[in-house]
Formats: sequence, C-alpha cells, structure tokens
Amino acid sequence: MNAIVTAMIANLHAIPQEESELVDEVLNGMPVKIIANIDANWVRVQTTYRYEGFCQKKYLIMDEEKTNTWLQEANHFIIQSFADILQYPQIQSNKIMTLVKGSIVRFLVSKGDDSEWVSVQIASGEIGYARRKWLQPKIAKNRLPDSQFRENVVQTALSYLNAPYRWGGKSPLGIDCSGLCSMVYMLHGVLIYRDAKIVDGFPIKQIPFEHLQKGDLLYFPGHMALYMGDSLYIHSSLGGGEVSINSLDSKHPLYRKDLAVSTLTAVGSIFI
Repeated sequence: MNAIVTAMIANLHAIPQEESELVDEVLNGMPVKIIANIDANWVRVQTTYRYEGFCQKKYLIMDEEKTNTWLQEANHFIIQSFADILQYPQIQSNKIMTLVKGSIVRFLVSKGDDSEWVSVQIASGEIGYARRKWLQPKIAKNRLPDSQFRENVVQTALSYLNAPYRWGGKSPLGIDCSGLCSMVYMLHGVLIYRDAKIVDGFPIKQIPFEHLQKGDLLYFPGHMALYMGDSLYIHSSLGGGEVSINSLDSKHPLYRKDLAVSTLTAVGSIFI
C-alpha cells in the first residue's frame, strides 16, 4: 500500500520512537510504500529510492484511491527554498501551508501564461496559489544533453549553499551529505541511493578518478559530495556545519585534508 506525506516534512526514524535517530526526511507530497503496520501510531515505510524507516501515521494519507490519483496527477516540484501556498493569488493572502524545496504539488491552472500566480493542490487536498517561478515540472534526465544535465545539477546544489547541516535532513532547513546529493539528482529526474555509498540497482556506477567530471559524485568514508569541476566540490558536512564548497587541490585555500583525493573510496557517475 502506498501513502502520501501531508506534513511539511515527515521524519523517518531508526525505530518507532520520536526520540530515536533520524534516518531520513520525506517532504510534502512525496509517496512512500507502507511495508509494515507497527501500531496505532507508527508504520514502517520505504521511499521511492528504497530507503526504509519508521514514520508516524499522522503525517500520511493512507487512502489507496487518493494516493493513486496523486501519483498520477502531482507533477511539479517546489524549487524555491521555502514557498508559501496562499489562499488567494496575492501576497497579502492567508497562508495555507509553507512547503520546502523538493515538495511535490499538483499544478491545476494558471491565470494566464504571463501570470505570476498558478493554482496548485497540495497533498492534503487543499487548493491554493503559488508563484509560477517557484514550480518546476517533473523532468526526465534523458531530455537533456549530458553537459546541460551536469551543469543543472551543480547549479541546483549551489541553491542549497549555507543550508545548515542536519543528520538525516533533506531540505533547506537542514540537510546532510547524501540528502543534498540525492535531492539534487531527484530534482532532475534521477533517483540515486540516499546514502554515502554506491548500491547496485541504482544508476550511479563507479568510474575511475581520471574520468571525473562536473556533476559526478565523490565518495569518502561515511561522506559524499558533488563535484563542481576545477577540483571544487559542494557538500554538507558535520565538520563544516553547513552546505559549503571545498577543493581537492592541496594548494587551494578551500582544501580539506580530511577530504583529500587519497581518502576517496569511490567516484560515481550516471554517465557510463
């Protein structure tokens, strides 16, 4: 059975207790698969990228008909860091809900091709208005030349710059290393594993270091980053405290000795 997240952010925990470790976050409008009913309050779920954790039922719609309709018709991502969904198409309007980058909405209608506002439905079923420029249609990676895809993922990663580090986080409110990389790829139509390792069955494959290009992924022990070109990479690290840029070049002022070429465990790419 599938379900849809209706909270701004639904926490996935290591065990079915609120105080337990946060292993992932699932954003508003994202689907999950219910794999076990634990009790009156908790279910075990699996995300679309096969990550598992325990979620509170109060954050989910678990109605098969509504979920199936949503999966067919919810077709846009929020790409603004924080986007208010308003009751009316004017900035002074009452707020229905605030969504974070990566949330999924159903595009209903615009007030004209040149209108600033569009009508959207959020996962709860409520209908409101958002700025057109805050929405991005779901896209398939294969619609773009490889070079454009690489540039796009780098620019999207840069839009998270300075977001605070949060273990298990996946939004501009707080994000970890694999959360950043997986969200960046997801926003461009590619689902990768949400962890700092290469896993069979996902599109990221290991490549030689000398084949490294912009948009590929760097894997360190327990950490990952997105390569920007010119020896620079962007990542969210516990040591740095936020999404930041560092360099693999030992002579560069942004070099980090603990994340050197010699410490790499793998380089990953979808372009093989």
